[in-house]
Amino acid sequence: MKDAASLSEDEVLTIFRQTSALLEGHFELRSGLHSDRYFQCAMVLQYPVLTARLCGALAERVRTAGLGSEVSVISPAMGGLFVGHELARAMEARSIFAEKQDERLVLRRGFRIGAGERFVVAEDVVTRGGRVQETIAIVRGAGGAVVAVAALVDRSGGTVDFGVPFFRLLKMTPQTWMPAECPLCRAGIPLEHPGS
Repeated sequence: MKDAASLSEDEVLTIFRQTSALLEGHFELRSGLHSDRYFQCAMVLQYPVLTARLCGALAERVRTAGLGSEVSVISPAMGGLFVGHELARAMEARSIFAEKQDERLVLRRGFRIGAGERFVVAEDVVTRGGRVQETIAIVRGAGGAVVAVAALVDRSGGTVDFGVPFFRLLKMTPQTWMPAECPLCRAGIPLEHPGS
């Protein structure tokens, strides 16, 4: 197997296509926008060897920037859960997660954030970054510090800004539309709701 750190965007895209993690069609995203592409990362995350390879490459990018020592990893559940766990394993770090309760992300299960504890926020796919921002707020609200964000896929095309370094394996800008402006709706192409 090729060294994880040397994964190119083309190789990452090939892995996503081979595992049916990149779908093409007419989709409603969690944000409510419509798109011609959908990343269902669960399809690639079902393969632990591929997940380890992808997250190993992501961890190497974080380490290369000098941010991999003495950090913990936090991720929003569900999508970021496996990414956060594998990223933490590759970085030899602690992994915790935030989950929904009453429609907002919170820490549960006895997870604690220490004062000044440094975190990398891990996610599978970022489009607008709302769940990452919620997770950053949890860390900061508990007295911790977010030093980086890491994701398998950046759907924003590089436009999202978290105020900290953002590492990703794949940067894409799939077409998105407001429902009222969606040409796929006008063309009568059935809308799929793949869920998160």
